[in-house]
This record gives sequence, structure tokens and C-alpha cells, in this order.
Amino acid sequence: MTVTETKLKGCFVVEPKVFTDIRGYFFESFNQNKFSELIGRQIKFVQDNESFSSKGVLRGLHFQTGAYAQAKLVRTVKGRVLDVVVDMRKESPTFSKHFSIELSEDNKRQLFVPRGFAHGFIVLSETAIFSYKCDNFYNKESEQGLRYDDPTLGIDWKLPTSEFIVSVKDLVLPKLSNITL
Repeated sequence: MTVTETKLKGCFVVEPKVFTDIRGYFFESFNQNKFSELIGRQIKFVQDNESFSSKGVLRGLHFQTGAYAQAKLVRTVKGRVLDVVVDMRKESPTFSKHFSIELSEDNKRQLFVPRGFAHGFIVLSETAIFSYKCDNFYNKESEQGLRYDDPTLGIDWKLPTSEFIVSVKDLVLPKLSNITL
């Protein structure tokens, strides 16, 4: 496994070593000891989540605050998504900056999203199964979100907006300038 830090401090792209032969492939999708060593700190994941979505479904940008903030290790099991994170750490030199990466069943990349980041994705393939580990349990009262089309973020979601399928909940999320952290 190789780990590369993105332009956003503490956010890492994780690429597993994939072994292929005539039978197919094998890879270790997670190893606690290797992962902790490569990112330079201990992370204990306590919850796994999975979603199934069709092309154009945009989920996000979500985050939890305070004692319920979550770090995530995300990956696409089937299909292709554009995964996007936004640094919401007020004290960070990259506050309000974003990073995006295509995660797919073919490239098997994962993204480690530290606490203090908003996270979302859009499905680029006909369907996708998206899976992620969280280091803290979900708490509805601590959930916040950020509007996916906030012009100050300048996120290119790689699909025309006419193809977006967005929940009512995500359509009413505030823009960055209206969020209190």
C-alpha cells in the first residue's frame, strides 16, 4: 500500500498493492497497522457505511462537528465516483480549499478524509457502490453540510448540472459564508 498526502494537510490518497493472475485479483483493502504507520497516527474506525446510487446522484457535502466529528476512509466498490473534500478547519492554511479525485472499482484508490473536512461525491458511472469507514459514530445533532454548488468553492463535478440528482436535504444546505464553525 502506498499513501500520498494531498494538497490538503492530513488528507491522503491510499493505493493498495493489487495482485492479479488468471483467477482475477486480490488486495488488502485495509490493514490497521500499515495504515496508522503510513499516515503517522492511530485511527480507530468504529463504523462502516455503504451506499448504492445511480449516475448523477450527488451526496454531500456533509460533515459532523464537535465531539462527533468523523474521519473517513472512503472507496468505490463498484462503478466510478468523483469524490470531493473541503477543508473546514478554520485554523488551516487550506481552509475552504477543496480536493477531488476519481475513485473507481478499477483504480481501487481510497481517500482518507480527516476530521474537520466536508465530504461528498457524485456518481459518474451508471451505478456505484460506495463504502466508507468512520472513526466516530454518526450523531444527527452534530451533522452539518455545505452547499455543493457554492461558487466560492469552484468545484467541477464533471457532469452537467442537468444530470445531478440531489436530495432535498442537500439542496437547502448553506453556503460557506453562512456556516458557523
